[in-house]
Amino acid sequence: MTFSWIKNKSRFFLALVVLLTLPLFSGCGSQNQGYAVTLEIWGTMDDSTIYNDAIAKYKDLNPYVLDIKYRKFSQDTYKQELLDALASGQGPDIFLINNAWLPSFENKLESAPAGLINEQDMNNNFPDVVSADFVDAGSVYAVPLSVDSMQLYYNKDIFNAAGITTPPKNWQEFSNDVQILTKVDSVGNINRAGVAMGTSQNINRAEDVLTLLMLQNGVVLPTKKGMLATVDQGVPDQNGNIVQAGDQALGYYTQFAKVSMLANIPNPVYSWNSRQSNSIDAFAAGNVAMMFNYSWQGSNIKNKNPKLNFAVAPVPQLNAAKPFSVANYWGYAVAKNKSIGSKQQSADVVPVSNAVRTHEAWQFLKFLTLKNSGTVTLYNAITKNSKDFSVSFDPAIDYLKKTNQPAARRDIIELQKRDAAIGVFASGNLIAKSWYQVDPDNIEKVFADTIDSVVSGDTSLHQALVLMKNRLDTLMQIKR
Repeated sequence: MTFSWIKNKSRFFLALVVLLTLPLFSGCGSQNQGYAVTLEIWGTMDDSTIYNDAIAKYKDLNPYVLDIKYRKFSQDTYKQELLDALASGQGPDIFLINNAWLPSFENKLESAPAGLINEQDMNNNFPDVVSADFVDAGSVYAVPLSVDSMQLYYNKDIFNAAGITTPPKNWQEFSNDVQILTKVDSVGNINRAGVAMGTSQNINRAEDVLTLLMLQNGVVLPTKKGMLATVDQGVPDQNGNIVQAGDQALGYYTQFAKVSMLANIPNPVYSWNSRQSNSIDAFAAGNVAMMFNYSWQGSNIKNKNPKLNFAVAPVPQLNAAKPFSVANYWGYAVAKNKSIGSKQQSADVVPVSNAVRTHEAWQFLKFLTLKNSGTVTLYNAITKNSKDFSVSFDPAIDYLKKTNQPAARRDIIELQKRDAAIGVFASGNLIAKSWYQVDPDNIEKVFADTIDSVVSGDTSLHQALVLMKNRLDTLMQIKR
């Protein structure tokens, strides 16, 4: 990224453009109020062409932004490459973070200036989960274009052949359907799985499925710094009775991978084990009737098997009056610090402040993600003077049309709710939840180990949850 004051004659044209626009933002006759900024964005999944129209429109509005460049990284290596680059001071200006990353990335981020994006803007524009994930102590640290919620994928041909007319709406219906849909031979081999559920290693996002069950059962997972989980404690149910919510959630999840629940008594919902293929591959191959996942796996499944006849339905609910799903998505954040390279320190340029860099980064993110209602207000980073510009372009709608992802903005969710492909995910965003994960990678391992210990029979449900709580508490205390 290059930041510089316009000084030498070789940049005359750019200087002229900036000087002509100074009255729009800063007032005539002032010195050192024009600047030129190039921003770099890092992310995964999206190709750079997705952003071309939004960037072009923004550059037309803001003469102080020379260019905005996007770099796509492999999701497998992105996090480590990002951490290495930020540590060296040579990372991007703007980068995507997962909604579970804020606790571990917060000290690397510059929050949005309150005059550009504040907590009320977040509440007005996005579902509740976004503020829960990306707002801390009243400051905004990231903003999304898309939010995704976990839903139920099901094979329509298998359902039709079994005479099941509609996908399950609650967990009792779900269990009943699994019994009908699963095919196990006389020696215990699973020829067709009713659901991909019960293990950890071969279930994509197994920890999210268990989180879904925990939240629906009333398990309290941390929502802020210093808060501890209650996975092993009794909680009141919808009737006021004290129940072991964690035991119920973990027991329900793992039962699908147990041949028998009691000695020599076959388990009627046994449908999965560690010998099965990865859940996505198995579903795409038509070997499993149901699985839980997010919208982005839809295109992956179609690529694997274009002829597969499948659909997506809302996740089953324990209490229809208080529905929950689980969110997993990405937001755009701004790097707190960035070193000035040798090129910027040559004799003919003077670096501008980090405050100008972060201001312009957040000003672009406001344009990119928030509803503009036909007007964009731009601020000079130095004088703070502003000017309104009329626009007939919505970057968020443009992005979502190109990517076919479920919306983050409430007004666009309303438009998407009846979409055959992503409507269920968009609607699910309104009831999606998440929780405060101080160390997502280690927490994922804790969930996997907990599942495995129960399925293997090494520990009882409650013993596994006590150990799980102790490990989660330790992580929370280390990160305080």
